[in-house]
Amino acid sequence: MIKNYFKTAWRSLLRNKSYTIINITGLAIGIAACLLIFLVIHFETGFDAYHAKKDHIYRVLNKRTSSEGVKVRAGLPLTMAKGLRIDFPQLPLITSVINDDNKQLSVKDNAGQIKRFKEEDLYITDTQFFNIFDFTWVAGDKKAALSEPNTVVLTQRMAKKFFGDWENSMGKTITYENKIDLKVTGILQDLPATTDLPVQIAISYPTITSTDYKNNLEDWGSNFGSHNCFVVLPDNVSEAQFNRELVPFIKKHRPDEAKREEFLLQPLTQMHFDTRTNLFSGQVFSKDMIRTLSLIGIFLLVIACVNFINLATAQAVNRSKEVGIRKVLGSKRQQLVLQFLSETFIITLFSVVLAMALSEAALPALNSLLEIKLNSGFITDPVIVAFLAAVLVVVTLLSGLYPSMVLSGFNPIAALKNKITGVRSNGITLRRSLVVVQFGIAQVLVIGTIVIISQLNHFKNSPLGFDKDAVITVNLPGDSLSRLRMKALQNEILQQPNVKSVSYSFASPSDNANWGSSITYDNAAVETEFSVNLKWADADYFKLYNLKFVAGGPYAKSDTVNAYVVNETLLKNLGVANPKDAVGKNLNIWGDKKLTQKIVGVVKDFNVTSLREQIPPVVMAAWTDQYSIANIKLTPANMQPTLASIEKLWTKTFPDNVYEYRFLDQKIANFYRKESQLSYLYKIFAGMAIFISCLGLYGMVSFMAVQRTKEVGIRKTLGASVANIVYLFSKEFTMLILVSFVISAPVAWYFMQQWLQGFTYRIYPGVGVFALSITLSIIIAWATVGYKAIQAALVNPVKSLKSE
Repeated sequence: MIKNYFKTAWRSLLRNKSYTIINITGLAIGIAACLLIFLVIHFETGFDAYHAKKDHIYRVLNKRTSSEGVKVRAGLPLTMAKGLRIDFPQLPLITSVINDDNKQLSVKDNAGQIKRFKEEDLYITDTQFFNIFDFTWVAGDKKAALSEPNTVVLTQRMAKKFFGDWENSMGKTITYENKIDLKVTGILQDLPATTDLPVQIAISYPTITSTDYKNNLEDWGSNFGSHNCFVVLPDNVSEAQFNRELVPFIKKHRPDEAKREEFLLQPLTQMHFDTRTNLFSGQVFSKDMIRTLSLIGIFLLVIACVNFINLATAQAVNRSKEVGIRKVLGSKRQQLVLQFLSETFIITLFSVVLAMALSEAALPALNSLLEIKLNSGFITDPVIVAFLAAVLVVVTLLSGLYPSMVLSGFNPIAALKNKITGVRSNGITLRRSLVVVQFGIAQVLVIGTIVIISQLNHFKNSPLGFDKDAVITVNLPGDSLSRLRMKALQNEILQQPNVKSVSYSFASPSDNANWGSSITYDNAAVETEFSVNLKWADADYFKLYNLKFVAGGPYAKSDTVNAYVVNETLLKNLGVANPKDAVGKNLNIWGDKKLTQKIVGVVKDFNVTSLREQIPPVVMAAWTDQYSIANIKLTPANMQPTLASIEKLWTKTFPDNVYEYRFLDQKIANFYRKESQLSYLYKIFAGMAIFISCLGLYGMVSFMAVQRTKEVGIRKTLGASVANIVYLFSKEFTMLILVSFVISAPVAWYFMQQWLQGFTYRIYPGVGVFALSITLSIIIAWATVGYKAIQAALVNPVKSLKSE
């Protein structure tokens, strides 16, 4: 019996090839989109889920409440782990992890040649790290590999990069920053892509006493954004309980900050989704994004199912005689339902197979777009197989149940006499509703896409308060000998014909590298409650970036702090209305008498980070020891020869260091990488939604043209033009699209307003966004309907009348 159902269904589908192709195509695209979204969500929710202690591992966070609001950061004092070990001996495992990126490593090859590398995923940590987190060791002892100073552990990939192969890398030497020789004492299996702890190179924590961090190892006053601390809670201690115990802990070690700061725990399982804090991997993926993508996946699947229902009910009249004959010959309704569900199952099965092929082909592009590593062999994953099986069942029932109930419910006498008028009327009502749903979803996606693109354009075109064009930044060596050569190098670079200006600083105006501190203004007795952003920069910085002064001017050239320049926001926070009143006032940092200097200038506000955040109070001063980058302003003409000459000069000055430059506008664009990725995704999904919807429209108009062949012939005989016939076919769908817009516009407006709330500097969508959306939808629908309508209108009326 089952075999007969499928055999009959197969023959029916072959007879109606256009119907079958349209349905398989629409469903395949919808299922492929849903599958790709599920793969992304499955990937993102699997971060660090493989650690055995994952439910007991927590990261310690710093929460600060001030007049600027509440800020939660993962950066902590370097002495945090040591303090926790002393005060909480009951904690079984505690570790410090410091991201020490952009450091230079050197190795000698077999020929004695030195190879130099700049590495990002370099960390300083201790043996406890590998007792907390489960990474696979292929060589070395995890209990002892990082117990001694000047030791290092590598992944297989890094060992192969440094030494050619990892098997012979144990015991070899890597030189850190041209001054510390590190012995390789362990090799890790290459890390999975789903980790927020991408420790490719791990330097032993005892080595820290020889690095730039050595002066801060006992300092409770400074938070380091690159330093995270992890703890493992025993079974008898809850997160809430330990958070309460951290209250007296901060009062003990940071009494001055205890009123506005607190330490709290963050579960490892929630770390990947918390947009308040940074991750070492830089791959925060919010739960809002997961919900949004899940909704889009469901919507696209619903649109595809709506197509199927529309086409199946549109075809109902054509199959009414078939149903009548089957009923006269004794078929029961449940048998007919199973027959039509079998057809739906076959279509869905083919669609799933095609969707898998489409997804496989799209994976490389998706990986490149989202900068993730989805496995191309996803079909072997039991979770994915279960998902596809669920999709097969759900889509079959969702798409096929209603049409099968309609078709199987025909009165056999009315069906044989071709008088299924009541069902036809009801079918049109249902199809109208489904078309409204279909295009409503598509228009929500279109409006969302337009808003995101507009916000990205706002980012690109908004004035930042400084000149970012044709500026490159180059990381400086950190040793004292190199600093002595900086002035000579600056003069040599300035002699190049297409170099406008050169400046040294701790960071560029907009940068992820930021240094925060409280200050004392005008000899006040207490420090400010708010934190300021410290920007160490030489006097040429103001000219290079064209920073505008509203009072005073830049400080004199100096190697040490001799004066301060502040921004407008700092004065607002201090309650100083006139910038000129601040010039000449004393300002102090850290309570150090040497750092008590006068304010000599006030600059207009400029964006320090991305446009998501408000401009913070800024304090600027010269301090050569803190400079980490060179800022070089170029002329746009003949840029490549200029870059080559700068590299030559740089390599001559610092022969033992790797030369790498980066354009500042690219660095700033990277702030909005996630938004850019989201905009591409929305474009793709909106395109899919419109394509599936138009595919359904095309199918419906095709069936309508067949059913109304005689009517078209009569109208043409009575003098109707081609335009009249096209209007006849188009007017109903145009009205339905307008109705769908009225419903979808407020929904899209609400959700995009919620998204825009995450940006301090944002657009405010106006009428133009919605007008563009509805115009695009109508044009696309007309193009889809118009082609088939014109084709039907051009048929000879004599031939049309004969067809009946």
